[in-house]
Amino acid sequence: MDFNGKVAVVTGGATGIGYAVAQGFLKHGGKVVIVDRDPAVVEAAAGLGAHALGVVADISKSGDVQAYVKAALDVFGKIDCLVNNAGIEGKIAPVAEYDEAVWDQVIAINLKGTFLGLRHVLPVMIAQGSGSVVNMSSTAGVLGTPRMAAYTSSKHAVIGLTKTVSGEVARQGIRVNCVCPGPTDTKMLRSIETMINPNDPDGVREAYKAAIPTGRYATSAEIANVVLFLLSDLAAAVTGAHYMADMGRTQVGAAVTTVK
Repeated sequence: MDFNGKVAVVTGGATGIGYAVAQGFLKHGGKVVIVDRDPAVVEAAAGLGAHALGVVADISKSGDVQAYVKAALDVFGKIDCLVNNAGIEGKIAPVAEYDEAVWDQVIAINLKGTFLGLRHVLPVMIAQGSGSVVNMSSTAGVLGTPRMAAYTSSKHAVIGLTKTVSGEVARQGIRVNCVCPGPTDTKMLRSIETMINPNDPDGVREAYKAAIPTGRYATSAEIANVVLFLLSDLAAAVTGAHYMADMGRTQVGAAVTTVK
């Protein structure tokens, strides 16, 4: 795992999985541009040292994406790796009652944001003749998740986008893969637990854990390790893949928990 001389852009990097990816990339010798809509990203990057740059951006806006690409090139001169990690969960509600504005917001961040990252970073990688991209999907990208239609639809689409783009750029020396985390101990999951049962989010957490073969949530660092592997030259033979990092939830017959 060697990122010496390499530059990564990580969206949604102020907290959680994205921040763990940034930490790992730096640990293995790289430089990182952390992108987040939360202004706290600048402070988070500053805490990681001189080889980290924080950029505030709304990844659903083309101008903001072009701005973070420009910032990366201005400061570090290239982009070797892209992690399209930023995402939002939306609301818990059946489709027949789902708010259209929330649907649009989830699709804009989770899917359009991933598309725009690819749209504006891939030309840089094509010009370089090399690059590695990891898009963030979810177990919701391969399973139906009742009452989370927007999130589930967006994550299914990210896998399809990954497979499509990987075939377009493979001959240019660029690999494009996808990671599908299961329940991971992050702020997003805390939000989902609370939306499901505001009176007993801890009970929701225990029910979720009981449905996972390992009996626990993954940590952000554990998911980040899968991302870092796919970014690295260790995965030189891997492109167009979606890697399940879900503590066995989708692989060993674990029941799908219906959100109620």
